[in-house]
Amino acid sequence: MDWTAQLVDQLDFHWNGQLRPRLGGMTDDEYHFSPAADERTWDVRPRGTGTAPMQGGEGEYTIDFEFPEPVPAPLTTIAWRIGHVVVGVLGARWHSHFGGPPHDYMTHTYAGDAAGGLAQLDRTYAGWMEGVRALDAEALAAPVGEAEGPWAEYSMAALVLHINREVIHHGAEMCLLRDVHAHTH
Repeated sequence: MDWTAQLVDQLDFHWNGQLRPRLGGMTDDEYHFSPAADERTWDVRPRGTGTAPMQGGEGEYTIDFEFPEPVPAPLTTIAWRIGHVVVGVLGARWHSHFGGPPHDYMTHTYAGDAAGGLAQLDRTYAGWMEGVRALDAEALAAPVGEAEGPWAEYSMAALVLHINREVIHHGAEMCLLRDVHAHTH
């Protein structure tokens, strides 16, 4: 069995058959929409207007966050979720495992509009998937190493499965927020 193809197909099936088509045509209003009050929502906001105890990012927009995350965590917008997937899920791993550009929450230039956010999402997805497609059975079985901190001894296959789950999970949340927006506006 070609395990690389199986891992790639799992995420590509979701990405091409569900997530990316559902995000097509997203407006800026949808990108920043939250059914919760502004102070209970984390978003990507113009610099200096964040409502969370911490903001990360360079450029005109920053992302709201707090560490440790409060319980319950604030509701997050599609913009926030895209920022999280771009930086913390795909981008950081693309960089540390496949030589992509650096991605971290404090220095990333967040997109303030839907078109920019989707372009960043597409770019990091393509970079991550290019790296995964190049993995052979030996590379999938190898430990991920110190870039993954306490999970350093886990296999690359375990990391790929984790990333697949994260993209599917957050992608489903993004689609749900678009549905809520459509039925409330």
